[in-house]
Amino acid sequence: MTTFSRSLILGCSVLALAACGPDEIASPGTGGNVTINNGTPTPSPTATPTPTTSLITPAGGCPTIADSQGLTDEGTISNSAGDEWRVCATPLRFNASSTLPQIDGLLYRLPGQVNVGTDGGPAADNSDGLSDTNVELTIEPGVIIYAAGSSFLNVTRGNSIDANGTADKPIIFTSRDNIVGLNNANSSGQWGGVVLSGRAPITDCFEALATPGTVDCERQVEGASDPSFFGGNDPSDSSGSLSYVQIRYSGFVLSGDNELQSLTTGGTGSGTTLHHIQSVNSSDDGVEFFGGIVNISNLIVAGAEDDSLDTDTGVKANMQYVLAAQRDGIGDAIIEADSNNGLEDQTPRQNTRVSNFTFIQRKADDQVVRIRGGADYSLSNGVIFDATGATPCIRIDTPEAVRAANAGLDDVGPPEFNSVALDCATDFRDGSGVTAAEAEAIFDSGTGNDKAYTHTIANGYLNGANEDGYTPIFDATALSSFFDTVTYIGAVSASDDWTQGWTCDSAAVSFGNNTGACTEIPAL
Repeated sequence: MTTFSRSLILGCSVLALAACGPDEIASPGTGGNVTINNGTPTPSPTATPTPTTSLITPAGGCPTIADSQGLTDEGTISNSAGDEWRVCATPLRFNASSTLPQIDGLLYRLPGQVNVGTDGGPAADNSDGLSDTNVELTIEPGVIIYAAGSSFLNVTRGNSIDANGTADKPIIFTSRDNIVGLNNANSSGQWGGVVLSGRAPITDCFEALATPGTVDCERQVEGASDPSFFGGNDPSDSSGSLSYVQIRYSGFVLSGDNELQSLTTGGTGSGTTLHHIQSVNSSDDGVEFFGGIVNISNLIVAGAEDDSLDTDTGVKANMQYVLAAQRDGIGDAIIEADSNNGLEDQTPRQNTRVSNFTFIQRKADDQVVRIRGGADYSLSNGVIFDATGATPCIRIDTPEAVRAANAGLDDVGPPEFNSVALDCATDFRDGSGVTAAEAEAIFDSGTGNDKAYTHTIANGYLNGANEDGYTPIFDATALSSFFDTVTYIGAVSASDDWTQGWTCDSAAVSFGNNTGACTEIPAL
C-alpha cells in the first residue's frame, strides 16, 4: 500500500512537466531529459538525484460492463494536491451481473439510490408473485466508489454483492467531499451508505396486520426514495459478501429519524459474509442490523455520531473482534439494543452476542451500553472504557429484558456478561424498570468479570499487558460455532493486529501502517 506525499521542487530553472498516459501515474519531470548549459563551475558540484513526486492522473475512459446501461463517463474530478481521476457513474439499477474493475486513475460514482437487481420479494420460491433477477455486483479490490447527498447503494432481495478487498487493497466507499479534499476530522453525513436487503425473518412489520417472523412481515429501507423492502421467510438467505471495506462519512439526513448509516443490514440471512469492515464518521449509527441473521467479525466503528452498534427488530447477531471508539465529545451509546416501542414480545426476539470487543466512550452521556426492548444480549471477553469519567458503563431497561428464559417467547433470559472488564467511574445506572443494583447483580452472576479494572489499551486500540494477560477467558464457542477460542479479552491482541494495511486513520482511532488518513484518498 502506498500513500504519496506531494511537494513541488523548485530550482533556478523551470522544467515542463510531461503528462503520462491515461492509465498511469504521472511523475513531474519524467517526460525526457532537459539539458541546460550554464558553463562549468569550479569545482564541479556532485549532483544528488532528487526523487520526484507522483500524481494520480485520470484513466482514458470508462470500462465496459455487462449491464446494457453501462457506465457514464462524467469527465474528471481533481483535488487541490493535483490528483485527477476519471469519473464513471453507475446505472441507477444494475439489471445484469456486472463487475466494477480497479483501474488506476478511475473512480465510480453512485448517481442516486443505486439498486443491485430488482427486489425479488420476501420468498425465493416465487409464491409472492415476484421472480428473482439474480444480479450480482462484483467490486474488485482497490476500487473507490463515491457519492453525495441522498445517494446510496442498495442490494435488493434475491440479488447479491461481491465486494471483497484485500489487506493491501481495501475497497473504499466514500463521499465527494472526501475525494476533492474538503473533509476534516469531524466531517460526516455526506452521502447515504451501503444497504443489504435480505429475506430472513424480522419483526416490527410494515403492514400492521402481518405476523412477525413470517413471509408477510416486511420493513422499508430508511432513506429510500424508491420504496425498497426487506424481510421474508429464509433464514439462510445470502446477500453476498463484504470484506476489507472502508465506509467513510455516511449518514445523509433526509428527514427526522430517516437516515442511513455506514452499513445497514435488513433481514440478511446466514449466507451473507461480513468481515474486516471499517465505518468512519457516520452521522447516525456506525452499523445497524435490522432483523435477520448477522455474523460479522473484525469490525471497526470509528467516530459514529449516534450509536456505534445498533441492533433491532429481532436480529440474531454474532460479532467477534469489534472495536468501537468515539470522537471526543461526539456520539451516543456504543451499544443500543432494540427499542421500547410496545412490540417487545414479537418473535423472533433479538439475541445478539458480542465477544472480544473494545469499547472506548469519549462523550459524557447516559451510558456506554444500553440493553432494552426485551432484547437478549451476551457480552464476553471485552473491555468497556469511559474516558470522560462521567458515563456509566451499563444500563438495562424494561422487565422484559431481565426475565427468566422462556422458549415460548423465544427468550433466553437476562443479559449475560462473561470475562468483561469495566473501566468506568460509574459501572451501572438505573434504567427504566431495572435498577442499577439489579443490573449489577446480573453482571456479577457471570464468570470472570471485573468491575475495578484498569485498562492498558495502547495507541487507542491495541491490547496491552492487562488485556492479553487477562484471566479467566470465556470460551465463546459455547455460544456458537461462529466464535473462535481466544486467550485474551479486547478486540485486537498485540500478537495479532488484524487492523494493519486495510484501515485508515481518523480522529477516533489511528492504526499506523495502512492507507493513511481517512481525510485523504490513497493511491492503492
